[in-house]
Amino acid sequence: MSDGRLLLGATPLGQPSDASSRLIEALRHADVVAAEDTRRVRTLAAALDVVITGRVISMFDQVEAARVPALVDEIAAGATVLVVSDAGMPLISDPGYRLVTACVAAGLPVQCLPGPSAVTTALAVSGLPSEKFCFEGFAPRKSGARRTWLATLADERRTCVFFESPRRLAACLHDAVEELGGARPAAVCRELTKIHEEVVRGSLDDLAGWAADGVLGEITVVLGGATPSADLPSLVAQVEGLVAEGARVKDACGEVAEANVGVRSRQLYDAVLRSRRDG
Repeated sequence: MSDGRLLLGATPLGQPSDASSRLIEALRHADVVAAEDTRRVRTLAAALDVVITGRVISMFDQVEAARVPALVDEIAAGATVLVVSDAGMPLISDPGYRLVTACVAAGLPVQCLPGPSAVTTALAVSGLPSEKFCFEGFAPRKSGARRTWLATLADERRTCVFFESPRRLAACLHDAVEELGGARPAAVCRELTKIHEEVVRGSLDDLAGWAADGVLGEITVVLGGATPSADLPSLVAQVEGLVAEGARVKDACGEVAEANVGVRSRQLYDAVLRSRRDG
């Protein structure tokens, strides 16, 4: 069997000194370094006082599929190929998945050089529960798709981590307030491990207000899980009680939802309609 292998190298989020000794050795000795941005990997190597002796090629989203066959052939022939993204772990909302699956299918070794990850770093400093969590990648760009996606998190009990562009953060947090309620706890992690690192914790209402004037830097959002304070049938009964006193169904749902963290007015409205239909 060939001695070739695919290495997935986690790169520092901001501080070059966070690079592992295994990553440094791989940068020195890999036959091919496939980088999301070749300029960034050369800058990192210079900061680490490393001379890259292998061939450096780009491997960003748009070219990854075209690069895979030749890289698989090189690994099969005995080459060591190192994949690195701009920062953090390859494949985590970054290129590399197609190459990994192709190597697995070809029976070629795939190894990971563990290290920094914005996902777990943000989770660790967020102050939110971390024993169970989910990762959602980047939030959808457009408001309609984003609100639909956020609605799927309304009943998610696990802490959720996702990435967002600083240009869209304010709009995303506004949509989150509308879909999830302003009381839902969250944290926005900005420029993790860098000079201007900032972690802002609070309710979605608090964070939406903080971000309204604009935010700069790499952004990771950590969203607390849903924790309904009462079961749905009890909340439906509360709504019906307000309706019996003269409130409109929509207004009653809004009032009850506002008083119960993790419950959306729309969710409650649908539950009331189902209860009336089934009853």
